[in-house]
Parts: sequence; structure tokens; C-alpha cells
Amino acid sequence: MASSFTLGRKFRERVKGLLENESRTSPSLSEQLQALKEQPNISFKTARKLQKCLQENGYPVYLHELLEDSTLNLPKVELPPRNPQLVARLEKIKAKLANEEYMRITRNVNPQEVSHGSLADIGRQVRSVKAVVVTVFNFLVTVAASFACAYLGSQYIFTETAARIISAVIAASVVGLAELYILVRTVEGDMGEP
Repeated sequence: MASSFTLGRKFRERVKGLLENESRTSPSLSEQLQALKEQPNISFKTARKLQKCLQENGYPVYLHELLEDSTLNLPKVELPPRNPQLVARLEKIKAKLANEEYMRITRNVNPQEVSHGSLADIGRQVRSVKAVVVTVFNFLVTVAASFACAYLGSQYIFTETAARIISAVIAASVVGLAELYILVRTVEGDMGEP
């Protein structure tokens, strides 16, 4: 809440007018008004007294009109000192959360794989390429086998070659998509993705 005001021009004019008519003001108020001439600030209590005196003497003025061009002096907010135990706990929690975040980010990083160009590294790469080649070969064999089975099995249903090929392509496509779905799920599981 405002404790004092920095006086504006309008307020000083009213004070001057009151001091010229000292007969109308009380002695305590006139002392305060004399002090106001030298000070740039006024307390809120004194401003209310002045407004009351002005209204009693026939000047219809409101307090907000007096303080129209004045500025408020608000007291500074003093923050209480922080509890050292609370600060220590917060720092500990922040460090724990940062560590968990770091572990989550680096969960797929293996520090043993840093040595590049060694013989073990070449063996690991060969095994990786071998696994990819086997997976692709398995995919192709599965799709080709499903095409052949559908083509040969559809001879009992369709007599035309075009209808047999279309049914075989549809069956091979369904099997191929299912195989791709399983392959993607397996790769995601190997990479650690949910």
C-alpha cells in the first residue's frame, strides 16, 4: 500500500493557497504544510488531513484530484531469506533430475564402442551386415514363397492366368506388409525405442 506521494504541481498550488489563508487552517496542519514546502514527499495521512480541511473550508475537492499529477512511493518488498535446508534439498532434487535426464539421453550410448578401427570393431560390423543380409534374404524368400503358393493354389479357383497372378500378387503384398511390420518392430526393440 502507498505510504507517501511525490508532490505534483496541482497539490503545491493548493498548499500555497491554504498557507495564504492561514486563518482557515488549524495550527497543526499549517505546520505540516510549511514543512511540505521544503519536502518533495507527503505522507498519505497528511494528504487526507489537507483534503478534509479543504472540504471543511468550502473547497469542493477530492483526494484523487489533489494527487492527480503526484506519483506514489511504494515501499520496497523485502523477501524473507531462503531456508538453507530448503535450498539444499532443491539443489539435490535438481541434480537428481539432471542425472536422470542424462541417463535417459545416453542409455543407447556404449562407451566400449569408442575404439574404431580395431579388429573387434571389424568383426562387429561384419556380424551387423550379416544380420541385415539374412533379414533381407528372409524377407524376399517369404514374399516369393507366398506368391508361389498363392499362384499354385489359385489354379483350383481361377482358370485364367491373369486372375491367378492378381490373386498371387495380393497375397504376396499382404505377407510382405506383415513381414515389414514385424521387421520394424524388431528393429525398434533393438534400438531401445518403446
